Amino acid sequence: MKLSNLDKLFWPEEGYTKHDLLRFYIDISPYLLPYLRDRPCNFQRFPDGINGKRFYQKNIPSFAPDWIETFPVPSGNRVIEIILVNNLATLVYVINLACLEIHPWHSRTAGIKSPDYGIVDLDPQEGVSFDTVLEVAREVKKVLDELELAGYPKTSGATGLQIYLPLQPVYTFSQVRDIIGVICGLVHQRVPAITSMERKVARRGATVYLDYLQNLWGQTINAPYTVRPVPGATVSAPLTWEEVESGKVRPQHFNIKNILQRLDKKGDLFAPVLNGNQTAAAVLKRCAGH
Repeated sequence: MKLSNLDKLFWPEEGYTKHDLLRFYIDISPYLLPYLRDRPCNFQRFPDGINGKRFYQKNIPSFAPDWIETFPVPSGNRVIEIILVNNLATLVYVINLACLEIHPWHSRTAGIKSPDYGIVDLDPQEGVSFDTVLEVAREVKKVLDELELAGYPKTSGATGLQIYLPLQPVYTFSQVRDIIGVICGLVHQRVPAITSMERKVARRGATVYLDYLQNLWGQTINAPYTVRPVPGATVSAPLTWEEVESGKVRPQHFNIKNILQRLDKKGDLFAPVLNGNQTAAAVLKRCAGH
């Protein structure tokens, strides 16, 4: 595989190049690939670095080598062949295309219509601090405990935080949306002053948006251990609930230069997410009741 433009600056302030980006993804691949394998992936490409133009890539490029695996996904009147990042070679190929952001589907190819996790996406609106995001995350934890469900938090790598609920792949995307919607509704009832479920951005105010609609068909969120196109080259990092409780953790604490040290020390905190072993029948019953 021929790699190109390795000296190009991707993070000008830090002096990080495309070579640094490739090196990072090669090093992190043993941890990252399990979260990508057998899942169609969408990408956001930054050919001139984080300050340049950006565009989304869903279908495989026409010039891609024939060894790249894809999965057909219907889209309107056509079928999109979406890349499967099932091995290191494919990962290096897409990173060489300047795909900084990697967004896997919530389902695997063997059961593409059945997600094996749901996501509570905490999206702070403009001017809302990460302290407030952590406060809302703690309320999510209380609700999950009461529902006897396990959730695993990670930073988005930018301003927000996501909590993943591993699920048996027996639900539709709409059912998972409803399950997460019930959880978000219970959280909003408890802390209405700092949360919103309002779909119109202008009506949310200075709150943390509880985005349960990220669980619908075709919606994706950046994978754990992927880098974000923001200053500092921050990485989406799994957290312990103790770190969330402490209130001291920040997305800026985790970047391409230190995340491997954290993994050496703590291991993969997100590993249970891949063991979709929960059901949410009781939550679905609440949905039916409403």
